[in-house]
Amino acid sequence: MLLNTGDTCSYRWSVAGGGQAYTRALREVGMRVVEALHRAGVRSNHLHMASLGSVLLCIGFWTRAKGHDQDERGNAERRALFVGLWPPMFWLIGQSVAEYE
Repeated sequence: MLLNTGDTCSYRWSVAGGGQAYTRALREVGMRVVEALHRAGVRSNHLHMASLGSVLLCIGFWTRAKGHDQDERGNAERRALFVGLWPPMFWLIGQSVAEYE
C-alpha cells in the first residue's frame, strides 16, 4: 500500500501490495506529465510528427555518415543511433496524450 507522506517525491511502502502500489504511483506520475503537456499546448499530433521527424533525422545522419572518413564515421553513426532511439519515446508519449484528449 502506498502511503503519501505529504511530499510528492517521498513515498513509504507497506509490505503487502507494494508492487500494485508502485504501479499505481507510476501511473499517477505519468498522468501528471501527460496533463502538463496537454496544458502546455502539446497535442498527440505534434508528438507523432516529432517521432516521424526523428526517423527522418536518423536516416539523414546515417546517410551523411557514409561521406566521412573512417575516423569520423563512428561518431556520426553513434549520433544516428542515438537519434534513432527517440521515435518510440515520442510515439508512446503521443499515444498517452491522445488517450488523455
